[in-house]
Amino acid sequence: MPLALFALTLSAFAIGTTEFVIVGLIPTMAQDLNVSLPSAGLLVSLYAMGVAIGAPVLTALTGSWNRKHVLLSVMALFVAGNLLAWQAPGYETLITARILTGLAHGVFFSIGTTIATGLVSKEKAASAIAIMFTGLTVALVTGVPLGTYIGQTFGWQSTFLVVALLGLIALIGSALLVPNNLKQAAATKISAQLKVLSEPRLLLVYAITAIGYGGSFIAFTYLAPILEQVSGFDSSAIGLIMLVYGVSVAIGNIWGGKMADKLGPIKALSVIFTGLAAVLLVFNFTAVNPIAAVATILVWGAFAFGNVPGLQVYVVKLAEKHTPNAVDVASGLNIAAFNVGIALGAWGGGLIVEEAGLMNTPWIGAIVVLFALVLTRFSGSLDKKAQHKASVTRTA
Repeated sequence: MPLALFALTLSAFAIGTTEFVIVGLIPTMAQDLNVSLPSAGLLVSLYAMGVAIGAPVLTALTGSWNRKHVLLSVMALFVAGNLLAWQAPGYETLITARILTGLAHGVFFSIGTTIATGLVSKEKAASAIAIMFTGLTVALVTGVPLGTYIGQTFGWQSTFLVVALLGLIALIGSALLVPNNLKQAAATKISAQLKVLSEPRLLLVYAITAIGYGGSFIAFTYLAPILEQVSGFDSSAIGLIMLVYGVSVAIGNIWGGKMADKLGPIKALSVIFTGLAAVLLVFNFTAVNPIAAVATILVWGAFAFGNVPGLQVYVVKLAEKHTPNAVDVASGLNIAAFNVGIALGAWGGGLIVEEAGLMNTPWIGAIVVLFALVLTRFSGSLDKKAQHKASVTRTA
């Protein structure tokens, strides 16, 4: 595999770290910035909205640009955003920094796949994509807990400085190693995205993605304050617990993908959403006991991210049927839907914390996930009706 691919992997690692590390630092940042927990949680929402806008809109607007130039511009924006967060004099500046890094994140993962496949021969394309996305998985397993530890030990600003330095190394690596003459795919037009967004079957899956994934973030965004205030953990232990969660996420991703292959997306998502709702409900009772809380979090991570492969496979499957000329656009918009879910979940969680208290986030999150389960079953019934109609038409 070419060295340029590892520059992309490092970029993915830095980006994955900066997205989720803030979850472990919310209590520290809220106290230091003299803002409420919901206001600190809003930094998660605003980043995710940056990703949701950056992925489809900015990718379309830069579609005719040289791929390497887009990559370097995006990574420069990412570094600048994290440096701004490091030096942020107050909460308002930090908001700007989070939106900027979110925009960079969205475009990077939209173009990263095509750049990765352009670096290798056709038969190695899937492996190249897998290696690049390993950076994101490793970020959840190691980057987030390490970043949390650095932030708890040396101040939250230092975490953003370290991530900025990682992004700078990745930027220099990409500048030196990524070739300038990469094959350019046809530019994705905004009109193609609008066509996808006018297809009801795909809109239903985007709703399932946003609601099912976002339901977990109602509670996950406020996991650190729950662990400190309810479970009784010291702030220094949060990084280690995030490590437990990250390992669980990595396992859940693989497990969820295999289940989607074996059972099909609808059955796999039904199992995962049921399990996720149950875990969130159980966390309401186990959070008061440190050992039981960590055990629940270990299971939670697997279910929270286990739905990602199934949802992506399902979107592609429906796009091939309903919008065959815009499958990549449909897949990219589902990434945006994940981040809309994160944004709404973190924002909704903040409202719950403000109005009703921390421990109302897990059970309300469970109810939201159950709503996603109902939509999943409804979508499955529509699939069956369409198959039955097709078979009757063929017979006739």
